[in-house]
Amino acid sequence: MGKQVRPTVYDLLAMKGKRQLSMLRVVSLEEAEAAEAAGIDLISVPPALLCNPRFRDAAPGRFAVPGGEYGQSGATTDEILRWAVKMRTASADAVYCAASLQTIRRLRDEHIPVCGHTGLIPSHATWTGGFRAVGKSAATAVLVYKQVKDLEAAGAFSAEIEVVPAEVATAISERTSMLMISMGAGSGCDAQYLFSEDVLGLNRGHYPRHAKVYRKLAAEYDRIQAERIAAFREYAADIESGAYPEERHCVPMDAEELKTFLTRL
Repeated sequence: MGKQVRPTVYDLLAMKGKRQLSMLRVVSLEEAEAAEAAGIDLISVPPALLCNPRFRDAAPGRFAVPGGEYGQSGATTDEILRWAVKMRTASADAVYCAASLQTIRRLRDEHIPVCGHTGLIPSHATWTGGFRAVGKSAATAVLVYKQVKDLEAAGAFSAEIEVVPAEVATAISERTSMLMISMGAGSGCDAQYLFSEDVLGLNRGHYPRHAKVYRKLAAEYDRIQAERIAAFREYAADIESGAYPEERHCVPMDAEELKTFLTRL
């Protein structure tokens, strides 16, 4: 099979309503490479990973959206714009931004594709009652719809819709031209989004309601760590007992050369 061509914003929008896309948050080159091999459509990545020179070798065909850092609120529009330009230069296909509509308009004016956020927005959670579902009443569902239409008008091409009732998210997705990315908002949107740590079972504590665990790698990492500690202990014990290093671990020297060296000391 030939190398897959990375989709553009135009390509993704053309898929709206035709099939569900897959999206993962990945945090390492290994995870990015696995997403590439598995055919995941979109990946969310930390900015530092995107800027790694090896990133596009690992995930040449994935539509990558950096999030975090200036992608969150709390920075000025100019700071976010500079960050977004840096991300695009580093091969980002779009940027995540939960800042003001003014900032999103500025990015759009510079032709930078923006993925917005609605519903439960972690950095704005104090305004919606903390880390809980948003849109369970008619009044709050209307507010989510207004947020989506405002993002659309500001020029965002997509939006993550997080922890919103499935019926509400479906109705909203049908009424916007944006690509709607569901995180705990049902199957009526355009894409499904999970974190790799949840998919891989790396959490040792609480899993969100919308998470689905496909592997339990935390136990495997615990086993590997136990083996690592055991190996280190055996190494230290060998040093103490004199079992390491053995003759085979040392560089040999000709006996006559050694004799000559010692006479010169």
